[in-house]
Amino acid sequence: MIPASVRTTSDAKVAAGVRLMLALVFLMTGPMKLLVPRLAEAWSGQLIAAGLPFYALTRWSVPFVELSLGIVLAFGFYVRPAAIIVMGIMAVATYVHIIVDDPSLFPLQPSEPVIPLIVILMSAYILFRGAGAWSLDSRATRSAN
Repeated sequence: MIPASVRTTSDAKVAAGVRLMLALVFLMTGPMKLLVPRLAEAWSGQLIAAGLPFYALTRWSVPFVELSLGIVLAFGFYVRPAAIIVMGIMAVATYVHIIVDDPSLFPLQPSEPVIPLIVILMSAYILFRGAGAWSLDSRATRSAN
């Protein structure tokens, strides 16, 4: 059972803004890895070049996990567990950016791990602050009080 304190949050608008920016990132990146041919090739190439295990499973599951995280973050529902998952995914993305030395495999971002590190920082903020305003977690916090 997940403790109720996991959903505790304030009506902070900054936290909501950070959460919604993260949601937008994952609502875009997940589907793009499946639907945009150039980006799907780059995503596949990153996985192969980094030598990550379970290529087929990772290639197809991570975009759906990212889309799901985007939905969870957009609604602000159990945001803290989602932030931990995001941080795990971005830790692997940071590793990929460091290991892979082919800039053509990073068509919409720098080959340095700038974006994954920013996303980790944003997720850490949400982990400590909660979902913020306009979230289902905020609604649950208000009704519990």
